[in-house]
Order: sequence, then structure tokens, then C-alpha cells
Amino acid sequence: MTGGSLWPSYAGPGELAAIEAVPLAERGLPESTYALLSRAAGAWPDRPATTVLPDAVRWREPVRRTFAELLADVHRYANLLRDLGVRRGDAVALMAPNCAELIPATLAAQLAGIAAPLNGGLHRAHLTELLRLSGARVLITAGPELAPEVWDTARALGADLDAILVLRPTGATGEPPPLPAVDGGRVGYLTGLAAGHDPAAFAGAPPVAADLAALFHTGGTTGAPKLAAHTHANEVADAWMIAAGSLLDDGSAVFAALPLFHVNALVVTLLAPLFKGQHAVWAGPLGYREPALYGQFWKIVEHHRIAAMSAVPTVYAVLAQCPVDADIASLRHAMVGASPLPAAVREGFETHTGVTLVEGYGLTEATCASARSFPDVPRAGSVGQRLPYQRMKVVHPETGEELPRGQTGVLAISGPAVFPGYVVGRDEHGYLLDGLGKLRAGWLDTGDLARLDADGFVHLAGRAKDLIIRGGHNIDPAMIEDALLAHPEVTAAGAVGRPDEHAGEVPVAYVTLAPGATVTEDDLVTWAVEHVPERAVVPNAVTVLDALPVTDVGKPSKLALRADATRRAIAEALAPFDGVAVDAVIEDGTAVAVVTLESEVDESKVTDVLGRYAVPVRWGNS
Repeated sequence: MTGGSLWPSYAGPGELAAIEAVPLAERGLPESTYALLSRAAGAWPDRPATTVLPDAVRWREPVRRTFAELLADVHRYANLLRDLGVRRGDAVALMAPNCAELIPATLAAQLAGIAAPLNGGLHRAHLTELLRLSGARVLITAGPELAPEVWDTARALGADLDAILVLRPTGATGEPPPLPAVDGGRVGYLTGLAAGHDPAAFAGAPPVAADLAALFHTGGTTGAPKLAAHTHANEVADAWMIAAGSLLDDGSAVFAALPLFHVNALVVTLLAPLFKGQHAVWAGPLGYREPALYGQFWKIVEHHRIAAMSAVPTVYAVLAQCPVDADIASLRHAMVGASPLPAAVREGFETHTGVTLVEGYGLTEATCASARSFPDVPRAGSVGQRLPYQRMKVVHPETGEELPRGQTGVLAISGPAVFPGYVVGRDEHGYLLDGLGKLRAGWLDTGDLARLDADGFVHLAGRAKDLIIRGGHNIDPAMIEDALLAHPEVTAAGAVGRPDEHAGEVPVAYVTLAPGATVTEDDLVTWAVEHVPERAVVPNAVTVLDALPVTDVGKPSKLALRADATRRAIAEALAPFDGVAVDAVIEDGTAVAVVTLESEVDESKVTDVLGRYAVPVRWGNS
């Protein structure tokens, strides 16, 4: 391995020290995501770069771009954005389900300015705030053919925009429907407006490593979304770390189905494949949320010789139930992350398919990926070893003091993938960024409880904010969840703290059950008594739900569970009063009780009862 080698040997955990003996600056990484794409187009101009399926039923009718064609479209789109006034420090908002045009549009936004992907399913008030924070004056969005509900949202947001560029469905033919005018802005189809622009080069200056590449909103597990800034250096470095650790050959095919407003979709399945000229096969606009995909999935794997895929545990749980009706020998690695992987899901998928699940760990504030597993070197209970050039430590949740290996605390990360901060405003020099307490002396507080073993592998132990504190006793909800998941009729479990006037909090749990299950909530409490290793940890109640809440990218979200537990506790406490209604909402990641009184209720007596609980309260309108 030479000092300037882009590709060190990285097949196992023992090679990390040798890799890091060469400074990252000597690896010869591209300057920006645009330079990365240009490098790929120069090396493999005629090799397929992206294949996008219109939907699961029409998977044999995809739209394909070579690397040269992808670069040409990025040039056209970026030159259009430049003509619309977008400059290096300007954000371009993108709000659409995945489609053939969205991939080059995202890269073009990073070339002409800064990409700001948005989840069109967010509440409009959130989207309005994210647009305000980003300062975006141009929105690239789904049109009425692709996603009518997103188009309606875009029109509602249009008054604050200079231009709305509209995307059609993958493979759309014929004349598109006319677009209604939007007050104050230019509206048109992206492909048509970009058609006359130069495909050979970008008219402006290309970005450099320190420039901002993207503004990603966080996953929404702790309240209102925030905008996390990524530099080009962040994204290129993290994508290289993933590509360096990949055991896939040059030109291998990767399946992509997560939405492009999520960092995994961008970094793992778009940018990382550019390093080795790998072919990314993209699912239709609903991605893994399209039920019909699962009936066709193994045929798609066989047809495109898919070698790797990336998904969340719930996807693998479903695939483990789908008959393997095709030759899937090409599929060697199935990457999994975003939420804990139940042992039953791992065993079910691997037994069913013969394909190893490779766990990883990451978060938006560290660009995407920070740890990876090794399929040939399993480490039970671990999400993997830190990626090269990233640093990890475990600190005390209150003092911030570094803890010895093997002790559980809050995981902290530093290195080239750690973001520069959240967008909190703008001035004449550009965006104002602030770590908002997540960044301390270059270290990112992940908010995740973890321990590092002797070899530096990460063992997660839940979210720090998910800790249930019962009379000063810290309870890891995973202890409850693991015990309940061991019940043969329980398919998912989430434990949270319920407000208690004596202990501050007591643990309660929510579960989903297998079809035809006969177990009752009381039975599950009894089961927990017998299987939870510590009496104080046993949940006071178990509630059966049809489904546990998740965020829009499939991550478990305990916010709704916390709100429900708070509502139940306060409603029970105020039950002796007639004319009192109780609800609960989440504000800035905290459950807030909303209490509404009829006029004849003595507010002072209600206030006395509420004072026994460490719960924020606001009064509703009677």
C-alpha cells in the first residue's frame, strides 16, 4: 500500500491501525461530491450508474443512466439553477419521493448551491420552518402525476419561493399536465426547463471541500426537525469510508429504496457507489413502503444481480417471510441500521436467505455512518467497529468524563464526518451554525447509550433520553423490551417512563402481537415479572397496540409512547374531578400534559394534584 493509495486493505477489524497510519489527507479523496461524480464519469463513462424502477409492478421498464449521462444531466440541472440565481451559499429545497430525475437534481443542487432535501410528509408548519431556516428560494418538487399530495403541499408553500421546478414520474411519457401558476414564482417542469442548458460543463465555479453540500433535517425522533449542515468534505469522507470497507467488486449492483431525504440513501446508495463505479438500482417512489415490492423483490435481485442492499430491520422481517422464488446467489451483503436489530429478525432472515446481515451505526449529525460490522468476524450484540479516521469514546452522561472500556455511558464521536452544526440563522456571510449542545470541543454527543469493548466495538444500550429514572434508579428500556420480545407472540416492544407522583417515573411498555395471538396485557406483565432480571425494572403495565409508532424513515419513535403514558398518568390522577379532559403533546422532545377544565372545576385543586408530577403542563381551551 502506497502513501497515496485510495484503497487500503480493509477486510477485517485488525486493519484499522494500518489504514490510519496514512493520513486521510494523503488518500487523494475528491474535493467535492461533484468531483466524485466527475471522476466516476471519466473512469467509467458507459457503465450503468443508476437504474430507477417506475414501481414494483413495472420493474422491467426502468430508466437507466450511465455515469456520463448522469453527469450530463447534473450539468444541465445545475446550469438551470445558476440561471435562476442560485449561488454557492444558496440552498435548493428538494421535496419529492424517489424518481429518476431526483437523483441528478440532488447532485445538481450540491453543485450549484446547497441541497436541502425535505420530507414532504412532514407537517406543513415544520416544512415552512425548515424552508425559512434554509432560506431556499427554489424548490424542486414532485408534480401532480408523481405525488399529488406533495404537489399540493408545494403549491401551499409557493408564495415564499422564486421558482418551483417540477418532477415527473420515472419513465413518464406524453405531454405532462399543465401546471397552474403559483403566486410570485416561476413554475415549470425541470427536464423541459433544463433541456437547453449545457450538458458538458458547469458554468460556475465548482465547490471546494469546506463548502456546505447539504442541509439535512434530523429524523424527528426528538420533536421539531432541525437542519444539520454537511460539508462536501463530510460527505466525501464518509462515503469513502463506506466504499473502502465494502467487500463488493467494482461495478457490483447495489439496491436502494430509502428516501433521498434520508442520509443513508444519499451517502450509502448514491455517493459511495460512485467511488468504485458501482451500479445503484433504485426502487419506485414508495421504496420499501410499497407492498407490491416484496412479491417481486427476489426476481429484481436475480435480474440485476444485486450484490448488496441497505434497509431497516422491519424490511428484513418482511423479506424473511417472502418465498425465495429466484436465484439470489449474487446477494452477498444486506446492510441494516437505524434501529436495533432483534435477534429473531437476524436469525429469520439469514436462515431464510443464507445472506448475512451486516449491522452499522450512524446518525445525521455524523453525516451518515460511523461504525460497521464485518460479516466474517461476527461480534454478538455489537453494531460494529468505528470507521477509519473517526474517533469514539464513552462519557459520563452528567460530567462528560471519559469512562473506561466496558462501562456504559453516552457515546461521543469526533473526526472528518462530524457535522459543523445546525442552521440557526443567516447573515451577510452565510449560514450561522450552532452545535446546540451536541458539539463539545469537536466531539459529537450522540445521545446514545453505549459501551466500547476491548477491541473498540460499539455495543448500544438505548437512547440517553429514553432512560427511565425510577426514584433515582436508571433503567435501560432495552431490558424490558428484550424480555417482552422473548415472548413467542410479541413482535415488537417499546418501553418508556410513565410519570409517577412517588418515584418520578415508573416503566411501562407497549407491544404488538403476532396474528392470532391470545396473550393478554395482564399475561405479559406476568411474563415480564418472570423474565425481566430486576424487580424495579418490571413494567407496571403493558399495552397492546396495532403498531408501534415510527418516524417517516422507519426508525422507532417513542415520542408518541411517552405522550400516551403521560396522558394516561395525568388522566388517572385527575379522574376524581368531573369536567376535566387530559391530552398530551410532544414539545421539543418533552411530553407536555394538556389539561382542559370546565368552568365549574376548582383550578387550584387540580393544580395541587398536578404539582405532584414532574410533568410540564399547559392549559387547554374549555
